[in-house]
Amino acid sequence: MRIVLIGPPGAGKGTQAQRLAKKYGMTHLSSGDIFRAEKASGSELGKKLAAIIDRGELVPDDVVVSIMAKAIKKAGDSLLLDGFPRTVAQAESLDETLAGMGERLDAVVVIKADDNAIIERITGRRYCPSTGKVYHIRFMPPKTEGLDDETGEKLVQRDDDREAVVRERLEVYHRQTSPVIEYYRRSGVVKVVEIDGMGSPDEVTVRMTQAVESLKK
Repeated sequence: MRIVLIGPPGAGKGTQAQRLAKKYGMTHLSSGDIFRAEKASGSELGKKLAAIIDRGELVPDDVVVSIMAKAIKKAGDSLLLDGFPRTVAQAESLDETLAGMGERLDAVVVIKADDNAIIERITGRRYCPSTGKVYHIRFMPPKTEGLDDETGEKLVQRDDDREAVVRERLEVYHRQTSPVIEYYRRSGVVKVVEIDGMGSPDEVTVRMTQAVESLKK
């Protein structure tokens, strides 16, 4: 199967993608991981990507698609796309790339989650700069408020975990991704399945597995 996994930031998409890929023997293609690898490779495409990122600019669709197409062609018949496509233009280019390989997507799985719950989940995260251990002020607090359990160091909040940043990321997600979901719905070819992303990771995994099994019928 070739599946696109879509979900808002903080919905646990990465965790679920890894679990699904392992269970079904799929190649997990995370756009973030692929970008970092391409950038580190020193290839011409990687140098172009690095220059764009270093200037603080958004990576243009044509560069995104070039990098992802390269990874997709290496991935084989069973893949799970995580973080791509993010725009309708990218979705159209992905379709063209797969068509050139004589293939197409089978399904889009959408993780649904409440914005306010996501904001609480992300903004409550704290981590220890030395150990990297992550806590949550409500769901997984340290033994002593504000301090790491092992080192006693003061816990900090990442800049991109601050509420203003999270709200902006969610706004961008809804603005860009809703049209992508509708694009696939209108295609009449790709199945679109929505699952509830609220609850524990294990609960969401059960729903994800049920969704994938329904796609195989």
